[in-house]
Amino acid sequence: MTAASNSTAPDSTASTRVAGVRLGLAVNAAQFTLLVAVNALVGGLLGAERTVLPLLAQRQFHLPDYTTALTFILAFGVVKALTNFTAGALADRFGRKPVLIAGWLAGLPVPLLLIWAPHWGWVVAANVLLGVNQGLAWSTTVIMKIDLVGPARRGLAMGLNEAAGYLAVAATAMATGFLAVRYGLRPAPFLLAAAYAALGLGLSAVFVRETRAHARHEAATRREPLPEQLTTRQVFALTSLREPALAAASQAGLVNNLNDGLAWGLFPILFAAGGLTVGQIGILAAVYPGVWGLAQLATSALSDRHGRKRLIASGMLLQALALAAVALAGTFTAWAVAAALLGLGTAMVYPTLLAAVGDVAHPTWRARAVGVYRLWRDGGFAAGALLAGGLADVFGIRAAVWAVAALTAASGLLVAVRMYETHPRHDRLPGQD
Repeated sequence: MTAASNSTAPDSTASTRVAGVRLGLAVNAAQFTLLVAVNALVGGLLGAERTVLPLLAQRQFHLPDYTTALTFILAFGVVKALTNFTAGALADRFGRKPVLIAGWLAGLPVPLLLIWAPHWGWVVAANVLLGVNQGLAWSTTVIMKIDLVGPARRGLAMGLNEAAGYLAVAATAMATGFLAVRYGLRPAPFLLAAAYAALGLGLSAVFVRETRAHARHEAATRREPLPEQLTTRQVFALTSLREPALAAASQAGLVNNLNDGLAWGLFPILFAAGGLTVGQIGILAAVYPGVWGLAQLATSALSDRHGRKRLIASGMLLQALALAAVALAGTFTAWAVAAALLGLGTAMVYPTLLAAVGDVAHPTWRARAVGVYRLWRDGGFAAGALLAGGLADVFGIRAAVWAVAALTAASGLLVAVRMYETHPRHDRLPGQD
């Protein structure tokens, strides 16, 4: 399907099948379900910030401008992006489970720093650790699920993974909103996050099993000629620029998380300026990831049946429409509808991009390709913090939302032009679709 997979050079890591290893969702249901639960805890740790932290920036730390208030997202995005890239290489070299455990160890101090923070620098430091946690733990659960299920149900596997994570984001965003109404912005909302981190570490250390052998087994059973051993630099170049589908996925992932960073950092402030209560803001903060999480169960299966490309392109365009609706709205109901549309558009894109990367990348370098893709995707948080914060300071929040909506529409059009269909059942040569 790609230039990177047509070499006939031997690969010693994939030359023999791995005894006792079987691919598939049903045969690996127990471990797959456990990893879904672990990823829900990863998402819950992130969700603990979605409602409360932007309000803390304004009401307790009295930050003077939007750019400063979004430094926690900037720190999170930069660190998570770099850690994503590292996670893929580490998972290939040392195995998946050690990387997962390391991610949870980094996440343990996060809620404590947020609870005790005497100044904003502690919040930024907590989000550096949160970026490490999310980059290592979420990346590894993605890689492990891809390992377990094999190619046939990869889209559904990514949908289940991302649904668990973002439903947990939604549920925790709503729960922390209600906790903040009753008990204040600190410490109660972050005690929930502390419980997530402890439980995630325990499950990962005791019950999760290594899955690297499944990737080796799949590599040994693929029908196309084995590829040459690619260096990490070659994988980076393929995923970022040279391979059309991988490069298109990388830019779409970046823009997707750019608008997610906007939603995380500025939507609560926009809603508060519109006269909404903390409880209402918590509900709106949950609607977007909640619809995103639930709808992924359907959109991921659709991508397995009907292909990846059209779902990604149309999902980016729907996100752009939803962001325009946020900029135009001014009531709780209108914002709720816009948030639901944004969640639906993101559900069409998010697991499908991961599935497309898994389609194209060979198992021998797939973990690194996922890491590079997630480097670009989560670099969008940092780009969103800088772009949205700067535009909001100069032109206002609504103008920043309009600008991101236009950028998101352009990204969808680029996918339509450059990406080819990657699903094995629907594949076409580049330029034919």
